[in-house]
Amino acid sequence: MARILIVEDDRSINDLIAMNLSVIGYDCEKAFDGYVAAEMIKNTRYDLVLLDIMLPGVSGIDLLRSNICENTKVILITAKGGLNHKLEAFNLGAYDYIVKPFEMLELVARIKVALKNDDVQENIKIKDVEIRLREHKVLKSSEEVDLTILEYNLLETLVINKNIALSREKLLEFVWGYDFEGDTRTVDVHIMKLRKKLDFDNIIKTIYKMGYRLEVSK
Repeated sequence: MARILIVEDDRSINDLIAMNLSVIGYDCEKAFDGYVAAEMIKNTRYDLVLLDIMLPGVSGIDLLRSNICENTKVILITAKGGLNHKLEAFNLGAYDYIVKPFEMLELVARIKVALKNDDVQENIKIKDVEIRLREHKVLKSSEEVDLTILEYNLLETLVINKNIALSREKLLEFVWGYDFEGDTRTVDVHIMKLRKKLDFDNIIKTIYKMGYRLEVSK
């Protein structure tokens, strides 16, 4: 799994990002100022750096300007949302730019896009179920499971965001689309069908008054 360096001087934000990314399997390291981050980047190969702009010592922009991150993808996470700041960051080689405050699900989604060519798992095994992401195929005990398109898309969304609680509303957005006119009971019906077809009663957990989480060990 990808190694990510989180460079953020607010320890609560740094710890929160690291906790969420570690839960879904990323190898995370933390730095709280620009000087330490520079040394870590020099001495360690990271697949991705999450970089704040306003840092003690050396700013995130100065780190980009120094070309120390030239062989590493960088996503800036900052309170500076002005167009000039974004343009400067992209001109200096930033891969992406996220303005605080942000939703953790958005950050995870952007990280997955940034790493999609480096960190793609073609096949995922859970108990006796194998999900072949590239083929859009699911096998149980080596026999193909007959899933509808929506059932498969729902399963894929849960798998990609494994160990993260997803609200019914978010699942509707991800799987059915923003313009879906039904209600959240649609999600419950499709979850019930997935659990039955895959014997995932203890894998797809219900989160009380919220939604669902596909729960697997690391």
